[in-house]
Amino acid sequence: MTRRVDLLFDRYGESHRHPRNKAIHWVCVPLITWSLLALLWAWSPAAAYVLIGVATAFYLTLSFAIAVGMLAVSAVMVYPLTLLGDATVPVALAVFVAAWIGQFVGHRIEGKKPSFFEDVRYLLVGPARLLGMLYRRVGIPY
Repeated sequence: MTRRVDLLFDRYGESHRHPRNKAIHWVCVPLITWSLLALLWAWSPAAAYVLIGVATAFYLTLSFAIAVGMLAVSAVMVYPLTLLGDATVPVALAVFVAAWIGQFVGHRIEGKKPSFFEDVRYLLVGPARLLGMLYRRVGIPY
């Protein structure tokens, strides 16, 4: 029986096969994730932590190892937010817009619409899938 995490990763992967789209996603997905955290952080650090908590709860339904890894990634992403101060919003907005332009360019190259148009959960699946790919490369089971 196929695990839910594998089903979601496989389904997400169906619209991410072209090498250029894959490369774009390796850059843009983490940048979008960071920029969303940054925008929430600028509004209220507590809101950013709530998003991290909700995302972690979702990841726990997929895999403990993915949840722990994504929590660690989130911690790394939060650190620069503690240093940006008043520049947080303009930097986050610029990164957000540029990264989404990159995503849509990648999907134009791919010839398929982004997965989250089908299911909003894929906004969380994308970053986790990248982590899952890293885990596989280094032999960490998830």
